[in-house]
Amino acid sequence: MIPKFLKKRIFKAPMASDNSPMTEHSITPETDGSPTVPKPYSSAPINQLYRKISGQMLDVAVKPKLLGELPEFDHDDQTLRFYVLQDYSRSNSILIDLQTQEHNLPPALVGVQDSAHNIKENAAIIFLHHPHAKENQLSPRLSRLVSAILQYPELKVRLVPVSILWGRAPEKEDSLFKLLTADNWQDPSITKQLFNIGVMGRDTFVQFHPPQDLRTLINDSLKGDDDEAADLNSAIFEAATLDTNDSDATDSTPKNIINIAPNYAVVAAADGNRELVRSLQQQLNIYLDKQRASMLGPDLSDRRNLVDKLVYSPAIKHAIEAEAAATGTSAREARLLAKSYANEMVNDYSHSIIRGFYKFLTWLWTQLYDGVEVHHFERVRELAADYELVYVPCHRSHVDYLLLSYVIYKRGLSIPYVAAGDNLDVPFLGPILRGAVAFYIRRSFRGNALYTAVLREYMHTLITRNTPIEYFIEGGRSRSGRLLPPKMGMLAMTVHSQLRQSNKPVVFIPTYIGYERIMEGGTYVGELKGKPKESESLLGLLKVGRKIERIFGNVHLSFGTPLHLTDFMTKFDVPENSLPADRTDTPLDDKASAMVDNIGVKVMQHINKAAVVTPVSLLSLVLLSAPKSALDEDICREQIALYQGLAQQLPYSSDTVVTDMSPQQIINYGIKLKLIERIPHILGDIIQIAGKQAALLSYFRNNILHVFILLSFLSALVARNGRIDRSRLDNIAKQLYPFLQSELFLYYPAHGLADTLNKKIDILIAHGLIIELDDGMLSVPEANSRYYQQLQVLATPVEQSLERYFMTLALLAQQGSGNLTENEVVDLCHLLGQRLSVLYADDIPDFFDRALFTSFIGALTRLDYLQKEEETGILTFDHRINDIAHHAKYVLTSDMMQILQQVSSLNEEEIAHAITEISNKKQRKFGRKR
Repeated sequence: MIPKFLKKRIFKAPMASDNSPMTEHSITPETDGSPTVPKPYSSAPINQLYRKISGQMLDVAVKPKLLGELPEFDHDDQTLRFYVLQDYSRSNSILIDLQTQEHNLPPALVGVQDSAHNIKENAAIIFLHHPHAKENQLSPRLSRLVSAILQYPELKVRLVPVSILWGRAPEKEDSLFKLLTADNWQDPSITKQLFNIGVMGRDTFVQFHPPQDLRTLINDSLKGDDDEAADLNSAIFEAATLDTNDSDATDSTPKNIINIAPNYAVVAAADGNRELVRSLQQQLNIYLDKQRASMLGPDLSDRRNLVDKLVYSPAIKHAIEAEAAATGTSAREARLLAKSYANEMVNDYSHSIIRGFYKFLTWLWTQLYDGVEVHHFERVRELAADYELVYVPCHRSHVDYLLLSYVIYKRGLSIPYVAAGDNLDVPFLGPILRGAVAFYIRRSFRGNALYTAVLREYMHTLITRNTPIEYFIEGGRSRSGRLLPPKMGMLAMTVHSQLRQSNKPVVFIPTYIGYERIMEGGTYVGELKGKPKESESLLGLLKVGRKIERIFGNVHLSFGTPLHLTDFMTKFDVPENSLPADRTDTPLDDKASAMVDNIGVKVMQHINKAAVVTPVSLLSLVLLSAPKSALDEDICREQIALYQGLAQQLPYSSDTVVTDMSPQQIINYGIKLKLIERIPHILGDIIQIAGKQAALLSYFRNNILHVFILLSFLSALVARNGRIDRSRLDNIAKQLYPFLQSELFLYYPAHGLADTLNKKIDILIAHGLIIELDDGMLSVPEANSRYYQQLQVLATPVEQSLERYFMTLALLAQQGSGNLTENEVVDLCHLLGQRLSVLYADDIPDFFDRALFTSFIGALTRLDYLQKEEETGILTFDHRINDIAHHAKYVLTSDMMQILQQVSSLNEEEIAHAITEISNKKQRKFGRKR
C-alpha cells in the first residue's frame, strides 16, 4: 500500500472517491446522449499505474476468502451498478476492485458515466461513512444517485452491499483492541490500514450481498411508517421550495417536483433530498450492521464477568433466595452454589482456538472424508441477520459438534454456542471444546431447582444477546440410525426465554447429518446388543485418532425448512411477553406446553424431510432386503435404479436430496468403502454385504427408511396377499399408519392419508410393480418376472417394524390387561427381540432397540389403546389390542406370525425371572455410574 503523503508527492492525482462527479477532462461524454460503457476512473497513465501497483501490493499481502454466493445481475446494459461499503479506506477500495476482477463482476474502480442521465462518477463504489460527508454525514455519491433516480423515471440503478471483515473475532466489550480498530467517520489512518493489511490480511473475508434496486428502496422508504413518511415528504417539499427559489441555482439544477409514486412529492436535487438520503443511508447501514453481526456474533463479555452477571441477575437472586429457604442454608452459600453451577456450564470463547480448530478440521476432513456436501444453506443465510437462530440437528456422532460448526463458520456465519453433555468435559478435550463455544450441561438435573434456574438464565442471556445456539433435540446419539424421540427440555427453555422477553424472533433450523461410514459404528452395535456404554475419556479420544487414516466416504449436511416460533405462538394462541422477565421458575401453561410438544415433533419431521439418500444408504436398503443379503449384480443395479426413480419421481419432500450417482457407480463406491464385495461367478457376479458389516449397514438403511416406508408397506400388503381390494388396503393403512408415523416421524397428516396412498400406489403401478385390475383390485405382477422380484425386495423393509408391533401386542394379549407396567413391557419386548434376532433373523441389533418399543407403547397410549394408571404405572387395555394385531396377517407370513406367537408366550415364572434379572442388571449399571 502506498502511503497517502507519498502518493500525493509522487502522483499529484486524487484517488477515486465519491466526493465529486467526474469532469470532462477525465472522461469524454458520448455524443448521442445514451448510457456509455464504464471507463477507468482516470485516463491519466499515472493513476492507472498507481491503481495497478497498489492492487499488486495488496494482492500479495491480502488473501481474502469469499463468503456466500456471488450476486446475480441481469444482462440489461442500461442498469448502473454500484457497490456499497460502510467504511471508506483505500485498502477497501482496492480490495473490492480486485475481487470484482477475480470473480468477473462489474468493476469497482471504474468510472460510471451515463450522459443521458447526467451521471459522471469516477468509481462504482458508495461509501456510507465517507470523510468528505461533513455537514450531515451523508454520502455524496448516494445523494447524487438519488437525485438522478427522482429526475429520470427510466433510470435503473442497482446497489450491491458488500461486507469486508479484517478478521472474524467477535469484539470484546470495552477492549483496547476494539478501540484501536474501531471504524469511524474519519479517513482511516495509515497506521490502521497497515495494521489491517499486515495483521489481518490472511484472515480477511468479503461477502457480496444480493443487489437492491435503488428506486424500490426509495419508494419503500417513502411508503413506510405513515408519520415518518409524512415528515419526510414535508421536509423534502420544504427543501424543494427553498431550492427552487435559490438565486444561486444553476440552469442544470431541476426546478420541478417529480411524482415518482402516488401521493409522494420529491425533488430531483442533491441538497433537496437530505432526509430521503439520510433514511436510505440509515437503512443500508442497518442492513450491513446486521450482516456483520450475523458473521461475527455479538460483542463478548469475558467469562468471569458473564458468570457474575448471571449470579447477580434478578432472576437468579430470586432462585438463590428460594434455594436458601428450601434447604435451610444461607443466601451466601446458595449464591456460591449458583456460581459453581454457572462456572460449570458457561463457555469461554477463544478466537485463537476457533482459528486453530478451523485449520485442524480443514486438514482432518480431507483425511477422513472424500468430501463434505452441504445442502440448502442459503435459506439459513437469509435469516441470520434478522432472527435468533437455533440449530436443532439430529445426533449421529461426536463429530456432529465439530462438523456443523465448521460448515457454518466456513460459510461466513457466526458459530453457534453448542449445548454439550458434561460427559465431554474431560481433561484436555473439555477446555478446548469450551473455548470453541461449547457450554456444558448435566445429563440429568431433574429436581435441582437452582441448577435449572441458572441454566435457564444462561440460555435467556444468550438468546437476548442474539447469540446463535445449537442443541441436539434427541438428547443423545442415535445408536440405530433412526431419529430418537425428542427431549423437550432445551426446547422448553428456548420458548420460556422468548416468552419472558423477545429481542429477535426465534427460528429453529432442523438439520440433517448423514454419514457413509461412522467412527462409533462398532461401539453402537455393541451397545445395542447390551454392552455397557463406554464413558468419554482421553484414552477414548486417542482410540478414535487411530482411525484417521481410514476413508469414511462423504458426509452430508442438509438444512431443513426453518420453523418460526411466532407461527406456533399464533397457532396455539400463546401471547408474546406472557411470562415475567425477572423470573425463571414461572411454569409454561397448558397451551405453551402443547406448543413445545408440537414444535418437537415438527422439528423431527423436518429433519427427516431434509434427508439425503446417499449411495451407502441405498445399497444398505437394497441388500438388507435381499435373501442372505446378496443379489445378482444386474438385479442389484435394477433395484437401485428403481429406488432412485421412486425417490426422484415422487419425492418424499422438496427438501430431500437423492444421490445422482449411477447404479454401477453406487456399487463400485460401496466396494471402495469395503462395505460390500463382488463375488465373481461364471453365471454373473454377485454383490453381497461384506463380512460383519450387516449390523452396521442397518444403521445407514435406517437413515432413509422413512423415505420408502409407505411404498414398502403398500408393496407388502399386495405381495403377501396376491390380490387386495383398494378399500381394504386403505382401512389397514389407516389403522397401522399412526404407529409407523410415530416411529419414523413421517410428516404426512392422517386426514390426507388416502391421497398420499393413492399417489404412491399410482407410481408403483407406473413402474409395473403392482397391477390394477378392473374390479378395483390390486394384484402382484406375473410370478418369477423381474417386476415380481423387485416387489418382493421392496416389501421387506417394513416387515421388521410390523414384527415388533405384533410381538408387543401378542405379549400384552397373552399376559392380559392390568398385569404389566410400561417399563416391564419394554424390557420384556427387548429380551424377546434379542432372542428372536439370534434364532430367526440376521442378528441385526436395531430390531430390538429399546427406543422403538418405547415409541410403540407411547403411540398406543396416545391413541388410547392403552391406559396407564398414574400411581402404579400398570397398563390396561381392551379388545382393540387384538383388533390391531389382526391386521398383521395381511402383511406378515403365517410362519412369522407363528414364530412371534411362540416367542412371546411366557409363563408367570419366566416373566418373574426375567423382570428380576433386568432389575438386577439396572442396579449394577446404576452402581457403576455412581
